Amino acid sequence: MKKPMTVDLATMPGHCVRRVHQISVALFAQMTESLGTTPVQYSALQTICNTPGLDQKTLGQAIAFDTSTIGGVIDRLEARGLVRREMAAHDRRVRLLFPTPEGEALLQVLVQGMLRSQDALLEPLPPEDRATFMRLLRALIDAHGDVGKAPPRSE
Repeated sequence: MKKPMTVDLATMPGHCVRRVHQISVALFAQMTESLGTTPVQYSALQTICNTPGLDQKTLGQAIAFDTSTIGGVIDRLEARGLVRREMAAHDRRVRLLFPTPEGEALLQVLVQGMLRSQDALLEPLPPEDRATFMRLLRALIDAHGDVGKAPPRSE
């Protein structure tokens, strides 16, 4: 039997990106642990506050989550009293999303912890390299933007 090829995972970009994601999530949790909110919940709440009245499908597209997964995120935010759903006048099947005053208040506190976590993530890099790192990340995301997104659900 042929011996499997040896690969040093530390040299693989996908492995490194996954590790950076794990570190980012851990830092977010450390900086916001008392608030009981995940990074995905934060992203959803931030987007809803930025664009009150958007629908679930648009929210999912904005933060790169499929409609069914984002539905559970919205359910949890709604159960906590942070967002509310309203029926769209143009289509009774569509629910529009709005932040509640409690959601807006939580977001103000969450943003502070989120920004601290982002600073902590980039802190090991020299200041002159941080913009380059972000530019390179954005280039990868832009080039592969449709890869990894869940296919649209057939209705």
